[in-house]
Amino acid sequence: MERDNLMHGARTALNRDEKIRAWAENYLKEKTRAEKNELSEEEFETYWKYHKPEIIHAGAAEAMAAFRETRRPEG
Repeated sequence: MERDNLMHGARTALNRDEKIRAWAENYLKEKTRAEKNELSEEEFETYWKYHKPEIIHAGAAEAMAAFRETRRPEG
């Protein structure tokens, strides 16, 4: 249940702010690219095209946490 609440909140944030959404999509794309390093660039782009919605949905909370971490002041 807690995971669902985090995911819902993260998805809401991504849907409300285009800049955060673009950052999160790029973060998840780069993460997925590293995980799928056996694919050529063309194969990966095809993979991303068809799997992007589910990857963004499943990774929304992680991406938002990473986004917040990058915005955290040093110290």
